[in-house]
Amino acid sequence: MVEVVCEYLNYRQTCLKQIEHLLMDKKRAKAAFDALKAKLRWTGRVAQNKQKGDKAGPAYLTGIVNMLVQSNIGTATFDKDPQSLTTFTRDGCPVRTLTRRLDGAFPSTVNPIAVWEIKEYYNSKTFGSRVAGGVYETILDGIELKELRDSEGVHCRHYIFVDDHHTWWNQGRSYLCRFIDALHLGYADEVLFGREVLDETPRLAKEWVALHKARLDMTK
Repeated sequence: MVEVVCEYLNYRQTCLKQIEHLLMDKKRAKAAFDALKAKLRWTGRVAQNKQKGDKAGPAYLTGIVNMLVQSNIGTATFDKDPQSLTTFTRDGCPVRTLTRRLDGAFPSTVNPIAVWEIKEYYNSKTFGSRVAGGVYETILDGIELKELRDSEGVHCRHYIFVDDHHTWWNQGRSYLCRFIDALHLGYADEVLFGREVLDETPRLAKEWVALHKARLDMTK
């Protein structure tokens, strides 16, 4: 057991070194957001952060995720700002409802194929309880989804998008470990860090579309 634990801790340390170089700061996130918006000629609504004063503005990582999902799902739809709890049904009857509202769902919050949470904190100066609590809330969501998969055979994919170099690397590096742990405990299907979102989100969106099409074919 000790050898296994040591091997895992060394592996996690290697992961952290890779993650550091993926994380963006606010300036780089804005540049990536602006470049993608121009490339896609995006004219749709842009998500705003919940901060006030000079910190108020676009939620850059959320905007990047939304634009990339929308541009890679064709005519399919998705919920980019869920206002209801995620619910799973079988034969028209409710099976499970998650505890919290998440940040996105494909194709909707009812029987989704995929749900995701976005942890961007570009304007944070310290790693406070709000950020720490957000990590454990995300793990709770993963636990609920894993229990749903194990007990009901319903696999809804769970993704976590994470960014801001100062918040996560300088202030809360140990909490990056919690994300890696959640991944290996089966509480998340994938965790994407910083600029990794730009490369991997299109792949994920296309995978969801294929799964959605297969689901529709089964119901015919």
